[in-house]
Amino acid sequence: MKFSKSTVWAFVILVLTASLYRVWSSRPFGFAPQVAMALFGGAVIKDKRLALILPLLSLLISDALYQLLYAYDLTPIKGFYRGQWANYLLFVGITLFGTLMKKINFRNVLGFTVSGSVLFFLLSNFGVWLGGGGFERPKTFDGLIQCYGDALAFHRDYGLFPGFYGNQLIGDLFFSFVLFGAYYLVSKFAITKQTVPATN
Repeated sequence: MKFSKSTVWAFVILVLTASLYRVWSSRPFGFAPQVAMALFGGAVIKDKRLALILPLLSLLISDALYQLLYAYDLTPIKGFYRGQWANYLLFVGITLFGTLMKKINFRNVLGFTVSGSVLFFLLSNFGVWLGGGGFERPKTFDGLIQCYGDALAFHRDYGLFPGFYGNQLIGDLFFSFVLFGAYYLVSKFAITKQTVPATN
């Protein structure tokens, strides 16, 4: 595995994003950076093993930190919770999806973020329907559709847009442009560029 300066900076940005967004305790439900982090890691980190490991590790470090703070009554936010493994698995899948982004530009970041958001919504709520997740619905096609409807309507009065998914999509877009934008700035100003030898 090769740890280039750009990979190290990408990891630092991921850890900071995974940790700091939770400080906003009153954020809209579903407004979170996980999908954006997975896409960012997959697109930016060239070593495919590191692209899978580092976004997952950044999330694990953040979760462990918050679990420790929670254990000492320093935050009301738990780091670990029941069924979290499924989100980690989805996180890996979205990271793999992010590796398909061969060129990082506004159009690709926008397209991959919306697509990744839809994929996460469909798969995560399918998992909720299969496993219950506190929202018991019949294990029928109608029950599955009802489960998706629950996610679209959930907390409609407490977010930026109607429904849990509206908040998730806005969060995915916001954090994608924060992550890719921050990486662009770091790449431009902090990562040492190779100098071209002067010619006579």
